[in-house]
Amino acid sequence: MLDEDLKSKTKRGLYWKAFDTYASFAMQFIVGIVMARILTPEDYGITALPAVFMAIASTIVEGRFALALIRKSEVSQQDLATAFIYSLLMGLTMYVCLFFCAPLIADFYNTPVLTPLIRITALTFIWGPLATPQVVILRRKLDFKTPARISFVKNIVSGGIGIAAAYMGYGLWALVISSIVSSLLDVLLQWLAVKWIPCARFSRESFKYLWGYGNRLMGVDLLNTIQANIAPVIIGKYFSPTDLGLYNRAQSFSILPISQLNTTVSSVTFPVLSKINDDRERQTVYYRKMIRTACFISFPLMMLLSGLAKPIVLLLLTEKWTGCILLLQVLCFATMWGPMSSLNLNILQVSGRTDLYFNLEVKKKIISLVLMLITLPFGLTWFCLSMVVNQFICIYINAHSANKVLPLSLNEQFKDVFPSFLLSLLTFGTSLSTTLLFESLWLQIFVGGLLGIIVYIGISHILRFEGLETAIYLLKRH
Repeated sequence: MLDEDLKSKTKRGLYWKAFDTYASFAMQFIVGIVMARILTPEDYGITALPAVFMAIASTIVEGRFALALIRKSEVSQQDLATAFIYSLLMGLTMYVCLFFCAPLIADFYNTPVLTPLIRITALTFIWGPLATPQVVILRRKLDFKTPARISFVKNIVSGGIGIAAAYMGYGLWALVISSIVSSLLDVLLQWLAVKWIPCARFSRESFKYLWGYGNRLMGVDLLNTIQANIAPVIIGKYFSPTDLGLYNRAQSFSILPISQLNTTVSSVTFPVLSKINDDRERQTVYYRKMIRTACFISFPLMMLLSGLAKPIVLLLLTEKWTGCILLLQVLCFATMWGPMSSLNLNILQVSGRTDLYFNLEVKKKIISLVLMLITLPFGLTWFCLSMVVNQFICIYINAHSANKVLPLSLNEQFKDVFPSFLLSLLTFGTSLSTTLLFESLWLQIFVGGLLGIIVYIGISHILRFEGLETAIYLLKRH
């Protein structure tokens, strides 16, 4: 059993991080629905074209220094100042690079509007790094309440401004405006919450530690970024912006719920478990419980989304987004396993095995690229199916590597989550069947969702699933 102090810290952290991520999810979802009804798939497709370049620049700027500082037992002002200066210099460098490369990217896609779009969007790299020390300080204190409040405010303000801009006819620029406002507010509110100013110089010794821990993780992030965005690059180049917009919307819908869960669990488990890094037995018990609980939540969530994809898309986004329905249904079967895969990677990061982490990510990216190149010529549906296959391959590789650090085998993990998986398939069938019984889209969503939840929770209660008991415990405030 976990000691009460660790359970209490984890519970408080999960509560506020869950509030943060799911409040953000709700607001982003609502804002996304409203803007998608106003804008077109082409608008979303055009703004998604330079995503890979922006994501690569963002990865280099962050450098995983924040994670290195959170894991470190003691953090000095020199450590914070070193991370701050590095991020600031990299941010300025990335902006200059993107500013001058913008015309080349626009020519590559034959889309002239990308030049000003990239140059304006990339402004976030100038001021974004200013909040790096604040993020580290809050997470080291296990203070997830303050970031939750910051996120809530910035999402409401930026979302409202984005919707207003869309209604005023700014088109794709409404998405850019919302992103800029969100970034500015985040930095401003972080500084108001944590009044830190650099009071030390750049330290070579600190940089050596930060770079030593973070460089492999940054390499993995770059691989992940390229792998995640290579398909949009190809789709944007050889298909139409509308096709890219449909794929982008389906992918966003499928990863949004799971990304919130992954963020919640990973953000809390990393600083908490870093404090008991010398007790492998306690870590193993903790991870096994978290994997079981995370999958208990993610499986039915994604199966409900897949089963009700058609009425959800038609009702919320209108018929102009019909082409993303099948893509969304398939992608849900891939993303449902995200928390399990993410927690296995979290084991390696907490243990400091960034070398092992980097090596396995290289292997996975090669496999993913091969699958993508094989299936993409057959169309977007086959490409999405390959992502399901790739997810299972990734789980196997991640769990096998994590087992070298903790005595937690893939077989044990699958035994823990298999009951939830079978029950989630029943939930999928229940929700999908309702779409055939009612003509009203509202009834399809309401009845299908309600029946699916009742079936899942009811059987879980009867069979006394531990995941349900843990989830109930975490939901209780006291």
